[in-house]
Amino acid sequence: MLEQLLIFTRGGLILWTCKEFGNALKGSPIDTLIQSCLLEERSGAALYNYDGPQGAAYTLKWTFHNDLGLVFVAVYQRILHLLYVDELLAMVKHEFSEIYDPKRTAYSDFDETFRQLRKEAEAWAEELKKSKQMNKPLSNSKKQGQVQKSGFKGGSKKKSEGALANDGGDGDRRKGSKLVNGHSNGHHVDIVESKVNGADNGIENMSSDTGVFDVNKLLKLRAKGGKKTDTVVSKGSKIKPKKKITKKNRVWNDSPPPEKLDFTDSVGENGNHIDVVAADHGESMMDKEEIFSSESEDEEDEEVEKDSRPETKKKGWFSSMFQSIAGKANLEKSDLEPALKALKDRLMTKNVAEEITEKLCESVAASLEGKKLASFTRVSSTVQAAMEEALVRILTPRRSIDILRDVHASKEQGKPYVVVFVGVNGVGKSTNLAKVAYWLLQHNVSVMMAACDTFRSGAVEQLRTHARRLQIPIFEKGYEKDPAVVAKEAIQEATRNGSDVVLVDTAGRMQDNEPLMRALSKLINLNNPDLVLFVGEALVGNDAVDQLSKFNQKLADLSATPSSRLIDGILLTKFDTIDDKVGAALSMVYISGAPVMFVGCGQSYTDLKKLNVKSIVRTLLK
Repeated sequence: MLEQLLIFTRGGLILWTCKEFGNALKGSPIDTLIQSCLLEERSGAALYNYDGPQGAAYTLKWTFHNDLGLVFVAVYQRILHLLYVDELLAMVKHEFSEIYDPKRTAYSDFDETFRQLRKEAEAWAEELKKSKQMNKPLSNSKKQGQVQKSGFKGGSKKKSEGALANDGGDGDRRKGSKLVNGHSNGHHVDIVESKVNGADNGIENMSSDTGVFDVNKLLKLRAKGGKKTDTVVSKGSKIKPKKKITKKNRVWNDSPPPEKLDFTDSVGENGNHIDVVAADHGESMMDKEEIFSSESEDEEDEEVEKDSRPETKKKGWFSSMFQSIAGKANLEKSDLEPALKALKDRLMTKNVAEEITEKLCESVAASLEGKKLASFTRVSSTVQAAMEEALVRILTPRRSIDILRDVHASKEQGKPYVVVFVGVNGVGKSTNLAKVAYWLLQHNVSVMMAACDTFRSGAVEQLRTHARRLQIPIFEKGYEKDPAVVAKEAIQEATRNGSDVVLVDTAGRMQDNEPLMRALSKLINLNNPDLVLFVGEALVGNDAVDQLSKFNQKLADLSATPSSRLIDGILLTKFDTIDDKVGAALSMVYISGAPVMFVGCGQSYTDLKKLNVKSIVRTLLK
């Protein structure tokens, strides 16, 4: 049975709840649904599963009345597969919308109506079960009839029906086994044997195998293919190899070639390294405000409108003009599909994962379906405005990402602020760790690096070079050490020395590497860092979803405590190489719920900036 049915407005005002359901829900499934699903543009899903305390497991289903701004939510035990929930929600939505008044806040008179609706829905579900049980034997008999008919078709007209079915089946089995052996062993003899057996069985087997392939044709094609390859090889030996074309350096805007960059350490005459003095590389881009022009995009909207027009019967100019003036009564799914398809294609060209685009379009369709279209408003512009609002809501952080404030709060408590950098191989964890260190140094924050990448050759030396150039301390223990223990000792050393921040570098690991993921989970659980930053490339598309979801899943599964620690923030690297393909930012935020805290956009220490949400949304939709 149902545990709860709730009606509330989009603003959060509860209008009606069923008083018959006296059992209190364990946990807060409604609040979790609003935070994790409705506000995160996942409302296009069919249902939401909630795991609460004390083994509570609920399934939630919902529907919207977009024109009135109402939300209808039903909650029931997950173990129960209630067939009437969708039908009950539809009936409650229809009946309640007729008595809804924006000025009213109490609807106690709806209790009796709900009882009647629930009885009707339960009776409908019982009838549905009975009809399914009646149809089951009929469907099985139909399948048996189809099997028998297919067996009769394979035989010859001269033999009896039973003999034909048996002969055809045996012939098929013998022929199939020979062909499997022929393909697996790679010998030509087995294929010839299968051909001979097929000829011995007669016309019956040949007719039963029509639609698969012909062995004679296969042998002829192979013979022809062999001759062609021989001739190509013989001719190809006479052709002279082409000269290798060397790549020329690109010149930007007819400017003179820049000086050659040399980041190697200075070496004296006796071969000893000269100490590097920390140089000022300039102001970090994190502290610079980006200015973007807000130009109108009317031309692009017109193009979308042209692309999204369905290929249906053209309306007259008078009817189209009247509809634009009066407005459409209610938007239907068929009205939204062309515009949503154009938006989906556009988002996928901007490197957004296909799975994410489908969920976003479903959520936007759910929020617009049944809503009245305003006068002088096009469907495409309405869909685009809803999508833009959804993207801004997703990319805007739901919590504070001011690291400097958190650092000062930890300093007042007498402990260092610990940041762990995690991610797959080759995304730039060490380089961007140095950029974050340089940005913190500009704000008079003392930083210590912890070389916990004890797996990759040269990782400690790379971090040591960054530390020497930035003139900051580094804690290292060499290679083949337990990174969790190294990080713990680094935090203890930072506490003794009075360092404000500890930046922990970890080894790159693929999301499917079980031993390395277990070591990372141990490092996080043992040291309990203040911030876990996932470093990901802005170049990835669909793989972003797989990386982040599996990282979070592994950290949750391998956690030693009930409250598992997951990824807190995202650092996007190589953002200067993607042009307008900015969809990885949206995919990563959508799948993890973590905000983008830093964006790496170059090779120098200053090339680190914040994510401009409006700029990303504008780029995604243009």
